[in-house]
Amino acid sequence: MIRLDKIQKAFGHRPLFDDVTFAVNRGERIGLVGRNGHGKTTLLRMIAGEESADGGTITMPRRYRISYLQQHLVFQGGSIVEEVCAALPEDQRDDHWRAEKILAGLGFDDSDFLHDPAIFSGSYQVRINLARVLVSQPDLLLLDEPTNYLDVVSIRWLARFLRVWPSELILVTHDRAFMDAVVTHTVAIHRRRAHKMAGDTGKLYSQIQQEEEIYEKTRVNDEKKRRQIERFVTRFRSKNTLATRVQSRIKYLEKHKRMAQLNHISSLDFSFRLIPLKAKVPLRVERLSYHYDGSAPLFSGLSLDIHNDDRICVIGQNGRGKSTLLRILAGELTPREGQIHRHARLETGYFAQTHVDTLQPQRTVVEEILAATSDCTPQRARNIAGTMMFEGDDALKRIEVLSGGERSRVMLARLMARPCNLLLLDEPTNHLDMDACDALLEAIEAFDGPVVVVTHNEMFLRVLATRFVIFDRGCVRVFDRSYQEFLTTVGWELDERTGATRTSSAKRNDSSRARSGVSRKERARIVQERSRVIAPVEKRIARLETKIAKNESRLEEVTRELTDAAQHSDVDAIATLSREHRDLTGIIASDYSDLESASSELDKLSSAFDNQLDASS
Repeated sequence: MIRLDKIQKAFGHRPLFDDVTFAVNRGERIGLVGRNGHGKTTLLRMIAGEESADGGTITMPRRYRISYLQQHLVFQGGSIVEEVCAALPEDQRDDHWRAEKILAGLGFDDSDFLHDPAIFSGSYQVRINLARVLVSQPDLLLLDEPTNYLDVVSIRWLARFLRVWPSELILVTHDRAFMDAVVTHTVAIHRRRAHKMAGDTGKLYSQIQQEEEIYEKTRVNDEKKRRQIERFVTRFRSKNTLATRVQSRIKYLEKHKRMAQLNHISSLDFSFRLIPLKAKVPLRVERLSYHYDGSAPLFSGLSLDIHNDDRICVIGQNGRGKSTLLRILAGELTPREGQIHRHARLETGYFAQTHVDTLQPQRTVVEEILAATSDCTPQRARNIAGTMMFEGDDALKRIEVLSGGERSRVMLARLMARPCNLLLLDEPTNHLDMDACDALLEAIEAFDGPVVVVTHNEMFLRVLATRFVIFDRGCVRVFDRSYQEFLTTVGWELDERTGATRTSSAKRNDSSRARSGVSRKERARIVQERSRVIAPVEKRIARLETKIAKNESRLEEVTRELTDAAQHSDVDAIATLSREHRDLTGIIASDYSDLESASSELDKLSSAFDNQLDASS
C-alpha cells in the first residue's frame, strides 16, 4: 500500500540514509528497528509528510490516511472524552464507547473521562494523545515509542489491541518483547539501508549478522586473492612471454572493485563498579508505609529483605508508588511508618529519569561524570563518556545543548562512574534502543550485588527478575516466583480497565458488546487450561532456541576454523569444514522455520486465551 524507493537523507555532512527501499503491504504490521541516531523517527516523519527526503520517492494510494503519534501536546476539547472523540471518523463522532474503551485500556477510570486533559500529568497527557491516534482508524498508523509512560498493564492491553489492528502499522519501540508480540514483519535501518523480513527482531538480526559474517569472510578471501594477483603483476610485468597473462590479471583487478571493510558501529556499553559487601541481607524493609500530605496512602505494610543476589523488579500501574518506593530505598524520602535497616557499608547507586534536572547546564559531559565521584580520573571519565557514545569532541559538549535522551545517558554515565553495592534503577530503558537495552540487561546480570529496578519492559521481567514487588488490586505484595507464574496463577486486575469501566456509557451505547458475568471459578478454569495447552509449545520453543544457539555458536567456530584452513591452504580441512558449515547452515535455517511456526502457534493460542479471559472480565 505504501512504498519507499531509494530514500536518501543527510544532516550536514552526516549521511543518514543512502538507499532505503521497502514496501508496506496491505495488513502488514512492521516493526522499525535500528540503533539510536540511525533515523527511525526521521523516517516516520518522512512517511507522515512532516520531513522531506534529499532523494528518492514515497508513493501511496490516493486518499490514504496516515495517523502519526506525535510528542507535542495540544488539546482542544473540554474533557478527555470530547478530546478523543474529536479524532473519530465523521460518522462515528457520537460513539463515545469507542473512545472510552481505549481510554480504559490506557489506564483511565470512569471518573476521569469528564475532566479537562490539562489537569493530568504529562505521562497521562501522552496517553490521551495515543488514544486520539488509535481511535482515528487510519489506513496507516505510525507509532513512535508508544510504550513510554505506560505501565506494564497498559502495555499488555495495547499489544492485544494492536495484534488485531485491521490496517497497516509501523511501530518504533525500545521494548523488544512488545514489538515481537505485535509485528508481522521487521525492518532494520542498518548501515544506512533498510532490511525487511517476515517475523520478529531476533530472526532479522540473526540474518543480518549471518550476511555480514559471509561478507567479511568473502572480503578477506578476496583481499588475499588481490594481493596474490598484484604480486604476480609486479613480478612478471616486464616478462614479454607472460604479457598476456599479466594483462588479463590487470583487467581482472580493474573489473572487480575492492570490497570495502565494514565500519564499526558504535553502541552503548555498560559496566557498573562494585564495592564488595559480604552481607546476606544488605537492606531490610519492615512494614513500610507512605503517603503524601493530604493524600491517601500509596502503600502500606510492605516488608522485604533484599538479599545480595536479588534481582527485584517493581511493577504495577503508574501512580501507585513504584518510584516513591525507590526514592525511599535510596534515602531521598522518609517513610511515614515502618523501618529501613541498612548495612553500615551499603553504598547505593540510584538512577531516575527525574534526576536529569540536577545536571548543571554549563558543565560538559566529562565534567558531570567527574563530579559523580571523587575517585574518577579525567581519563576514566573520557572512557565512560565513550561507552555512552560521547566520543571525541562530543564528550566536551555542554549539558544545555544535549537532548533529553542524551542527558539520560549522562545520568547513566554518572552511575557507572560511582562504585556501589546496591543498584536502584527507575525506568532505565527509556531513551535506549534495543541493542542498548540488551547491553544494559547483560551489565545488570553481571553486577555482583542486589538490583531493584522499576520497569515495564517484559523482557526484563521474564529474563532478569528473581522476585517482584507488585502494585496491584489496591495493595503492594512480594511475589517470589517467575513473571510467567505470576501471569498464570495471579494475573493483573484488568477489571478497572476493561470490565468495570464497561459498566458506564460505553456499555450502554454498544449493547451488542455487553457481556454476562463469568464466575471466578470459570476464570481459574481458563487459566488452568491455558497453562496446559501453552506449556508444551513454550517448551518446544525453548528447546529450539537452545539448539539454535548451540549450532550458531558451532557455526562461528567452523567459520573461524575455515578461515584459518584457507590461510594455510589445508585442502582436507577446507573440504571437511565446508561440509559441516553447509550442514549447520541448513539445520539452523530449518530450526528457525520451526521456531517461527511454533512462535506463531503460541501467539494464536495466547491471543485466544487472552480473549477468553477478557470476555470473562
